[in-house]
Amino acid sequence: MTRPTLALSLLFLCAFPASAAAQTHANSGAELRLRVISSLPGKHRAVPAVVWLEPRPGTPALPFVPDGPYRLLQKNRTFTPHLQVIPVGSVVRFPNDDPFFHNVFSLFEGKRFDLGLYEAGSSKSVTFSREGVSYIFCNIHPEMSAVVVALSTPLYAVADAGDSFDLRNIPPGDYRLHMWIEGVPQSVLAGLSRTVHFPPSVVNLGEVRAPIARPRTLTHANKFGKAYDTDPQTPY
Repeated sequence: MTRPTLALSLLFLCAFPASAAAQTHANSGAELRLRVISSLPGKHRAVPAVVWLEPRPGTPALPFVPDGPYRLLQKNRTFTPHLQVIPVGSVVRFPNDDPFFHNVFSLFEGKRFDLGLYEAGSSKSVTFSREGVSYIFCNIHPEMSAVVVALSTPLYAVADAGDSFDLRNIPPGDYRLHMWIEGVPQSVLAGLSRTVHFPPSVVNLGEVRAPIARPRTLTHANKFGKAYDTDPQTPY
């Protein structure tokens, strides 16, 4: 595997617990534990991140049953929730609860769409028909951002406030581990992916170091690939 050229130290410490702890989880499947830390200096906030497991040949796949409806609310120039994990094929509603227009769009590999301008009190919907990560913005308000991760597997976990993952009830077998961490380049994320064997016990993969950006350094262009108009006279 080619190692990413960015500053990255990946520490996968495959340590298994004492037999008593392993037997605790033997009846409920395997359990994954993992923590993300920054390889960059300085303090960083808890970072939005998702880890998921893709079954390898010989390991049965589990169905990912939707439990929607799913929605990304636009209110106070903010998308809520900021991060949402959904099954492939799910429909996400984008209601506008602000007293002004929004223009929701995504031009990234998960799902490309442009909902155009729509007014307060109205709503539009998008079907996320393929697996992937969709970065979602408003073409009017650059401070608005959200992420939808569409998956084919229910074996995923979202990082907690301590940047840790705890994924339980994993059917024993071989899986490809994938990660998404906000602000980390795709080339680095690809380098974090690897195959992991899960026996019916706890698998502690230790710490993953990644170049996690500070919030103020995360910028993006508008839907035309240009800088946002910061004219204070804009009536939105």
